[in-house]
Amino acid sequence: MHKLQRSAGVLLPVSALPSRYGIGCFSKEAYAFVDFLAAAGQRYWQILPLCPTGYGDSPYQSVSSFAGNPYFIDLDALVAQGWLTAAECSRAFSSASETQIDYALQYRARLPLLRRAYVRFGKRATAAQRSAYTAFLQRESHWIDDYAHFMALKDAHNGAPLPHWERALQSREGRAMKKSKEALADDIAFYGFVQYVFFEQWTALRHYANARGVAIIGDLPIYVAADSADVWAHPQLFQLDDAYRPTAVAGCPPDGFSAKGQRWGNPLYFWPAHEEEGFRWWLSRLRHCFAMYDVVRIDHFRGFASYYSIPADAADATVGHWERGVGKALFARMAAVMGECPIIAEDLGYMTEEVRELLRYCGFPGMKVLQFAFDGRDEGSKNDHLPHLYPEHCVAYTGTHDNQTLRGWLGTISDAERYAVRSYLCDFNTPTPQLTRPLVALLLRSAARLCIVPLQDYLNYDDAARINTPSTEQGNWMWRVGKDVLSAALAADIRRMTGAYGR
Repeated sequence: MHKLQRSAGVLLPVSALPSRYGIGCFSKEAYAFVDFLAAAGQRYWQILPLCPTGYGDSPYQSVSSFAGNPYFIDLDALVAQGWLTAAECSRAFSSASETQIDYALQYRARLPLLRRAYVRFGKRATAAQRSAYTAFLQRESHWIDDYAHFMALKDAHNGAPLPHWERALQSREGRAMKKSKEALADDIAFYGFVQYVFFEQWTALRHYANARGVAIIGDLPIYVAADSADVWAHPQLFQLDDAYRPTAVAGCPPDGFSAKGQRWGNPLYFWPAHEEEGFRWWLSRLRHCFAMYDVVRIDHFRGFASYYSIPADAADATVGHWERGVGKALFARMAAVMGECPIIAEDLGYMTEEVRELLRYCGFPGMKVLQFAFDGRDEGSKNDHLPHLYPEHCVAYTGTHDNQTLRGWLGTISDAERYAVRSYLCDFNTPTPQLTRPLVALLLRSAARLCIVPLQDYLNYDDAARINTPSTEQGNWMWRVGKDVLSAALAADIRRMTGAYGR
């Protein structure tokens, strides 16, 4: 990775931004947040995956690893273009909450509105807009043709997953594919239009951020969903049976997050097929990410060294086992074809020397998480998540999207762990809920070149503002920041804190 300057950034999902229609999106509030980050002296905005959410509303279970989430499209921009009316949008989201995301409402209301916009685009688009739309479809044809066809087929099957389709369409038999493309031509074109709008709006927002000195850290999930355009278009790259069902699924063994481990349910890669084709699909995916983001965080990096394989019929992750991953081959190929790439490796979880060696080989900075420094896994000062042990070449976090907020964590850890925190801070007087600020300062003055702090920790919010609780299926990915929270005073405070430590 290119050498990081000493700097700081904020972690906040796009979905958590304020907006009028029930979920954060690429609206004026997103541009205001960029201005807030610039005023706060922040060099980076880290987000979560922008792909469409799937099972459990998780951005790590998507119908496509290339497509963008239609929920993030700014409807007001479509109103300004004459493709929707303000009354239509307000009516559709009259019950939307300002503080919680209702994904069922998004599912019911968003696509019908986008359908109307698509019809009006066909009637009212300018010559320049039509030309841009056509150019986008041609430029992105390597993934969008399969994605749009897949989504149209899912609609035709009332949302049924791939294993429940008729065999000829599962296996992409030529005659069946031709017939469905003709029958579903308008639906396929609609899904292409939605992606065109998404990427036009995202590109404009990213350029705005870059122009104000804010770089975007995107997130690349290591796995794709079983019911996805990726699996449908490239079944040979995954561990599937003859009915296109996974034979084994991804997850991780029992750990501090869950006594039964985590069964994610994603199909595992069949790495020999990837190697045989020169990692073409992975290189295409990486290029796509680097066209969208300035820096890419690769989720579950340790899965490239070895991955946890769970039988597909297992109820939880207690019966899984480790398998050897692709190792250096993928990253050697990436370096040969793409050169040096700005990547952050999420190297958390069960670590082995094999994983550490792969990280050293790639040269990517790994992650350090302050909350992991006091969990008793390592004796005394040996825990490498303790800030005094951070190398320069790492990215340090108070917590990630999978962690509690700092305030929530401080209130739920054991007395022994809380004593360890206070001993490390040399502070036995500050009330526990107010220890968040000294801990953020502790992270910021570490040697880590880049420090990322979730917005909730700057706000000292409790776990009502938590993004995700691993191994749970309800109540995740829903939190949103209030519309009046991102004040000039808060920006000035963050700027003082980060600036005090040379960030």
